Amino acid sequence: MNRRNFIRSASAVTVGGMAVRGLSSPLLAPLLNTVAEDRVLVIIQLVGGNDGLNTVIPISAYGQLSSLRPEVLIQQSSVLPLSGLSGTGLHPSMGGMQQLWNDDKLAIVQGVGYPDPNYSHFRAADIYETGSDSDQVLSSGWAGRYLNFEYPNYPAGFPNVDMPDPLAIRVDGSVGIGLQNMGVSMGISINNTNDPLNLTGNIYIDPVTADCKGDKLALVRTVQRQTDLYGNVIEAAAGMNCTHSTLYPTSGTAALRLAQALKIVSQLICGGLKTKIYWVSMGGFDNHAAQVQGSNHNLGNHATLLQALSDNIRAFQHDMQLMGLEDRVLGMTYSEFGRRIKSNASLGTDHGSSQPMFLFGTNVYSGMLGTNPVIPANTTSATNLAMQYDFRSVYASILKDWFCLSQSDIDTVLLQTFQPLNLINSSGCISTSIREANQHAGDELLSAYPNPFTERTTLEYTTLGGPTLIQVFDEQGRLLQTVLNKEMVAGTYKVDVDLGGHAHGVYYARLQNGSNQQVRNLLKVR
Repeated sequence: MNRRNFIRSASAVTVGGMAVRGLSSPLLAPLLNTVAEDRVLVIIQLVGGNDGLNTVIPISAYGQLSSLRPEVLIQQSSVLPLSGLSGTGLHPSMGGMQQLWNDDKLAIVQGVGYPDPNYSHFRAADIYETGSDSDQVLSSGWAGRYLNFEYPNYPAGFPNVDMPDPLAIRVDGSVGIGLQNMGVSMGISINNTNDPLNLTGNIYIDPVTADCKGDKLALVRTVQRQTDLYGNVIEAAAGMNCTHSTLYPTSGTAALRLAQALKIVSQLICGGLKTKIYWVSMGGFDNHAAQVQGSNHNLGNHATLLQALSDNIRAFQHDMQLMGLEDRVLGMTYSEFGRRIKSNASLGTDHGSSQPMFLFGTNVYSGMLGTNPVIPANTTSATNLAMQYDFRSVYASILKDWFCLSQSDIDTVLLQTFQPLNLINSSGCISTSIREANQHAGDELLSAYPNPFTERTTLEYTTLGGPTLIQVFDEQGRLLQTVLNKEMVAGTYKVDVDLGGHAHGVYYARLQNGSNQQVRNLLKVR
């Protein structure tokens, strides 16, 4: 098992066992005055590949679609209209999101994809989570790299006074690569909000051994200890007396599971956590068969999923409204790919390329970006929808106008330049004082100067003594150099790194000293 998978497994096991009960609110009272300026991103992942043509329906192309997808096409008279937008509507089960559109709280981005699309669920999901090119394999996620940019010393010295809360929280699932940075999970995973076990009271009975097994045990104990500390603040946040919406679904397996996850998110935001990113998901979108009912295309598995998604997003947004938090929260949905234009003979659709994405909240520019997809006259079963926008341009928009990064910083996070889109009102960007506090939170064990550099840079590192390892990776996670790997006496040292023979771009220096680990971005310029 490699280190990234080991960390992921340890995180899921040690954090996922939390249950539902709250403590009193005084623990969080000091935080409430400082957290109000901060911004939160909620990501909803639609696992399996969502059929965009039956989600955001191009009524203007209905004649063509009726002959190309007769097995699944929604009745035109049932399509929900979008006020002020002719020729386009929503699936009839998406009344909740239609209401958000009417309230100017919903943006639709048409034709989202990337060049040379991949149709494997696993690989396509990795591409969206890491922000990689189709032929590029990265070992860090776009959100993980962003969090590493904001909190460059994590996890050394965390939690602390400046950031006592998890950087990110994955609800009802393990921390995937999207929230990792070079093997380090930048968030934690929970299933609910009760911390029934005092892990720090029972995991340090026996000493670790000075071998590979001992190193892994020390890592697990560190994760457990950190989990327990975060468990306390999560439980305290859940104990806050917040008013919740009554619009959440009360039946249906998919609807109830997503409702539970989003209720946890809304409760923790209301409870005062400084957590910047929440990630939830719902599965079931891989509808090769039985996507619709043969007798009524308005019903079926896809309709059930879209209603669950729409009703829950509407309820979550109502939660934010009731709590007075609407201006602080932005939501985004995505799937690993869309579906083909032509339906198949099993009342379903097969893996495709581009898809519509939704952004929701009071700070989105409500409307549809892009046009209805063009349906080629000679469409076959292999024909895909054309890409209008690169998915990384959506990420760039969030980084620029929601998290307030400069273009050069966005390029560092996304590893190359993507044009931001006009999706989000940036007028309320957080103050630089909060960003500065984040940048200096935690213990800095590894730094580089100069950075950026043209040929070589100097790494300054602090070791607590014992086995000390420094490695340099490229942006795809390939090991380029083992700069140092030996027993060290505790102290602060410097070592020279020569990257003159490599192309300009982003690189990573990684320090490991026992259970302490830190990653630092390196930028080589011409």
